[in-house]
Amino acid sequence: MSEHSGLALPIVLVGPMGAGKSRVGQRLAASVDAPFVDTDARITERYGPIAEIFEREGEEYFRVVEREVVAEALREEAVISLGGGAVLHPDTRDDLAALPVVWLQVSPTAVAPRLAGGTRPLIAEGGLERWIAILEERRPIYDAVADLSIDTSRRSVARIVDDITGHFGGTR
Repeated sequence: MSEHSGLALPIVLVGPMGAGKSRVGQRLAASVDAPFVDTDARITERYGPIAEIFEREGEEYFRVVEREVVAEALREEAVISLGGGAVLHPDTRDDLAALPVVWLQVSPTAVAPRLAGGTRPLIAEGGLERWIAILEERRPIYDAVADLSIDTSRRSVARIVDDITGHFGGTR
């Protein structure tokens, strides 16, 4: 792990769809002068849109691809945003045990407009109710891997970044 503006890297953001992992991750990376890796974006670059991967190959295949991309990303000195389900893989949870992990939480009320009109395959049918069910399934895992939890529902990205850098000893 190297130091970027006092923040040990990598630092990993986890949480449900729509919690703000990409937005917070980009701002955090910029604030500590570090690269930003969005594992969902990397999967899309290499394999095509995630919704199409689900449709064409199924969730099981997607999770294999996701694990490969996540394992690679977690070896980089960067701020890393994991897809919401990446923590389901036991090897990913093992990898996260040695790293600083932030669980970005969000309320159903705050996430609803963020998800509107999206193409997220796991909630394409079932909408917000499905999102809540997925969150409840994953909540114990997010809780187990996280060193810090922050609710993004009513906080500015700047304040969230300040909370993260303050907690992990970084400076802005």
